[in-house]
Amino acid sequence: MSLTLTIRRAQRTDCPRLLELIRELALYEKAPDEVTVRDAHFEESGFGNKPVWWAFVAEDGNGIQGFALYYIRYSTWKGQCLYLEDIIVTATQRGKGIGSALFETILKEAKEKKMARVCWQVLDWNEPAIRFYKKYKANLDPEWVNGAIEISLDR
Repeated sequence: MSLTLTIRRAQRTDCPRLLELIRELALYEKAPDEVTVRDAHFEESGFGNKPVWWAFVAEDGNGIQGFALYYIRYSTWKGQCLYLEDIIVTATQRGKGIGSALFETILKEAKEKKMARVCWQVLDWNEPAIRFYKKYKANLDPEWVNGAIEISLDR
């Protein structure tokens, strides 16, 4: 990992770079047209009067190289958990420990917030990510099927 790497809480001014990284991830996941969130909505959702997500960024002398975005999810069986929506490291910086630094920050955040679980999803074909999570002895459960319904907001 770079000696100049800093992990810090995301700020409103980071949103344009976070959206660039989100679009980069969508390309990697072969779904570039699936990113439909509008810049203003993304920013308001994280930094408005009632934020619904929070993030940590990994920054070096060349700017933000990655981030981890999370929110609080509730399980009727387990209570609150920290849900890791995305951990993204720009392609040229992968393999340098940035993802580990971000993930460990997420684990620390969950512990500080008294949450006994961190949850996330990983695509079944994303072997590098699966290997990454297995290093932490994560339980990857193939039993659950994801469900979603798109709601038209007539934008």
